[in-house]
Amino acid sequence: MKKHLLLTLALAFCAFTAWCQTNTTSDSVKLKIEGTTGYYMQSVKVDSGITEHKIYMRTLEFMAGKNFQQNYGYDEEGKLICTTVQDLNNNTFSPTNDETVDPYTVQFTITVDMKNRRYRYIINNIVFYIPDEGGNRRLTMYEMYQKATNQDSRRVAKQAQKLIASFERYIGSLTGELYQAIEQKRAIDTNKF
Repeated sequence: MKKHLLLTLALAFCAFTAWCQTNTTSDSVKLKIEGTTGYYMQSVKVDSGITEHKIYMRTLEFMAGKNFQQNYGYDEEGKLICTTVQDLNNNTFSPTNDETVDPYTVQFTITVDMKNRRYRYIINNIVFYIPDEGGNRRLTMYEMYQKATNQDSRRVAKQAQKLIASFERYIGSLTGELYQAIEQKRAIDTNKF
């Protein structure tokens, strides 16, 4: 009886921890709609020992490691613009899911501005390419948002909401990794070993 209770409590704690982690990442990125444009933006304060030059260099290294293409970068201005095309999956893999693949491709731009020991990222120019019978359907983030808020068809709205949630999970993970890359603490900063 005690083993069963202990196992139940451990599983409940694991489920609660996983729920908290997914909710904190989804809260960190919020879709903003202005006119016919949909984008994500957030400002982040970094450790006081990190200069704008270090933010720039660490962001540049991170983007290169993720195979993002640098379109613009100027260290003195504190600005970096990169683009990418990512193949993502609409489904989350979990023990309850049958692990079916529901792929889509997304293209977007990420702009990182650095100033006063802070950086701001803007994720915009978001275009989804969704496979269908005739090839790929191209939809901008604004068009996807319109589908997600569609009052006429629940099925269309649910599909669009699922796709936006999948993309937000990806960029939540991406921006979290970017923060970790910028805030990196080297264990060994000298040549002494």
